[in-house]
Amino acid sequence: MSHPIISRSCEEVIRASELLGGLDDCHQSALAAISLTMEFPQDHRVMSQDQECPGIYLVDSGLVRVFRVGPRGQQHVLHLCGPGQSFAEVAAFGHFPLPANATAVQRTRCVLIPIDALHRELASNHELCRQMLTSMSLWVRHFVQMLDDIVLRDAMERVARLLCDVPCDRMGRLKLPGPKKDIANHLNLTSETFSRVLRRLNEQGVLDVDSERSIRVIDAEQLAQISAPAS
Repeated sequence: MSHPIISRSCEEVIRASELLGGLDDCHQSALAAISLTMEFPQDHRVMSQDQECPGIYLVDSGLVRVFRVGPRGQQHVLHLCGPGQSFAEVAAFGHFPLPANATAVQRTRCVLIPIDALHRELASNHELCRQMLTSMSLWVRHFVQMLDDIVLRDAMERVARLLCDVPCDRMGRLKLPGPKKDIANHLNLTSETFSRVLRRLNEQGVLDVDSERSIRVIDAEQLAQISAPAS
């Protein structure tokens, strides 16, 4: 039985977003006034690589898989975007074709800030432009860190870092933010390597892994040490 998506206003979604949550209230209200909501069923293609960018998507609920397809059909997952996260930002600001595809992993609700209305708002509001530059700088720093994680860390460190970033409940339980194969692909690992790392962390007493989508963190301090080894 599917559960109804609880709708929030565009302004509430913007305030809760990592990209735009730091803007002044008046600028958040201005962007909310030009935004619209969209709902996508599971497996729906939200956007396609090389097509015209419709604007910035902010995820309100659900999960979106953002991925690129290479010249030989190979795929790489760039992001798994959940509530509070966004996608298509760079293409929207740069006004160039979409660099990736996006598919709803589950039933998903997004707020879309249409590209034409966004550019009109930016052209008439210099302070909004300045604050947007700050937000995008933080966004770029986040992805530089993500690149470092994938290129400079070993498999154990990559998985530990991802698990440290997933919120736990008060009992230490967490749920992986997407299908195992997509998370492994995003971390540039095979599914078998990802599962093997989880088993090793379980054997070391860092995690209690009942299933690969339901995990309890036993030793958060040790997990954090593994995710950020001393240089």
